[in-house]
Amino acid sequence: MCGWGWGYGPYGGAGDPWGAVIGGAVSLLFLVGLIVLAIWAIRSFTRRPAGDDPAMQVLRRRLAAGEIDQADFEKTRQLLQS
Repeated sequence: MCGWGWGYGPYGGAGDPWGAVIGGAVSLLFLVGLIVLAIWAIRSFTRRPAGDDPAMQVLRRRLAAGEIDQADFEKTRQLLQS
């Protein structure tokens, strides 16, 4: 055997074009995974909790003050959540 370990990568020998394709695909999948992970982390840490919605706060205040009844509250709440 010629070249024991010299010129051979982890995905195939020197004359194996599939080694480069598989290596490139693994690298691309790793990069895409890092990007998806970064986007998920940014979105999860910058998202406001549902209880902080100013429109829902006004709606609850109006219900508590008696300006609207329960039916109007539910109808408007469903519109806001859609």
